[in-house]
Amino acid sequence: MGRGRLRILVFFFIPVLVLFGIGLVFGPLGSSFLGKKPPSIFQVPRPTIELPSESIFHVGHFSVTNTLIASWFTIIVLVVLSFVFTYKMKLIPGRRQGMAETIVEGLLNFVESVCSKKHARMLFPGVATIFIYVISNAYLALLPFFGSIGIIEHDGKFAPLFRSANTDVNVPLSIAIMSFIFVESWGMRSVGVLHYLSEFINVGQMGQGLKQLLTGKIGLAMMNIVFGFISLFVGVLEIFSHLTRMLSFTFRLFGNMTAGEILILVSCFLIPLVFTIPFYGLELLIGMIQALIFSGLTLVFGTIAVSPHEETE
Repeated sequence: MGRGRLRILVFFFIPVLVLFGIGLVFGPLGSSFLGKKPPSIFQVPRPTIELPSESIFHVGHFSVTNTLIASWFTIIVLVVLSFVFTYKMKLIPGRRQGMAETIVEGLLNFVESVCSKKHARMLFPGVATIFIYVISNAYLALLPFFGSIGIIEHDGKFAPLFRSANTDVNVPLSIAIMSFIFVESWGMRSVGVLHYLSEFINVGQMGQGLKQLLTGKIGLAMMNIVFGFISLFVGVLEIFSHLTRMLSFTFRLFGNMTAGEILILVSCFLIPLVFTIPFYGLELLIGMIQALIFSGLTLVFGTIAVSPHEETE
């Protein structure tokens, strides 16, 4: 046991510490303290942060950006993996099919742990798609060719060919819109369109008050009209809360993914070589958390939507 630990220390930790020391001393951070220019091999280009995605080429009037290319790349990878994992499926699964079934079963158990089995099959495709797409965008963005391969624009700026799709506000916004559509369609499908919409636009009590007003029941009519107006106001607030979910979903994912990309760029610039490795591990964790939050909140809101209004209260 002691020799095994000693080998790990000698062959892994010591070289990493040596590389870290070299990057610290000869990198831009150490060289600035020493008042010297860093060697050419350690001269990492100063990171430039561009919040809008860069255009790579145009198809007519349509601009194809690097984040759009990255999202296409994610879709292609997922399609290829789904074909590989499900090719020639058998009753007794092999390793590839077993891995795919493990992922699907894990996500299905996650959905069933929040909502009932009655609605789990309906909510599962949307929730699982959001989780897989968000985490795939985050993890594929950590590949070496993201941000390093690109073109030189007319003004001399470098535009990477691949950039994390989650750092383009349009991608999180599109996922948030689909999440909103999923939740509302699940609610209408489960409890009925009219019953679901009545939770937002409830004019029954106000109509009852108007009828009572015509029949001479003034006191009871005024009370129902007032409470009916309050119900309408609460319904408007509920509509507003449903719409603001898209904003919170969008900027939560966009902000965290953009901050992570900036952190990696800055750490790689200040201390080259191995200093960025821990931040890659942190990005793996953040990508998992953001995918869980996005899909989990969609699942929670979907569970509330498919439950009758009386049960929700």
